Amino acid sequence: MTEHDFDEDTLRALADEGNEPALDRLADLADARGDLDQLAELLDEGSEHAGRLLTRRAVENRDVCELQRLSDAGSGDAETELQRLLRAGRQS
Repeated sequence: MTEHDFDEDTLRALADEGNEPALDRLADLADARGDLDQLAELLDEGSEHAGRLLTRRAVENRDVCELQRLSDAGSGDAETELQRLLRAGRQS
């Protein structure tokens, strides 16, 4: 562990106290593991960063249903990408 790495329990404790950078770091760790369930839970907790990471994955997979779900959950990025993909599909 480098001097800038923290274990997930410590990050979780900080996030539970409202520390957004800790919540963002948890999202980064979940993303690196490919843990979509954890990212979804973090989004439910209000992590905009988790929403961006999930949106990025959904765009890469052209998963408009997932983008709609993320948009419904309040992700503005997902709404923007959903509309972009739908408009691009109309032009093909």
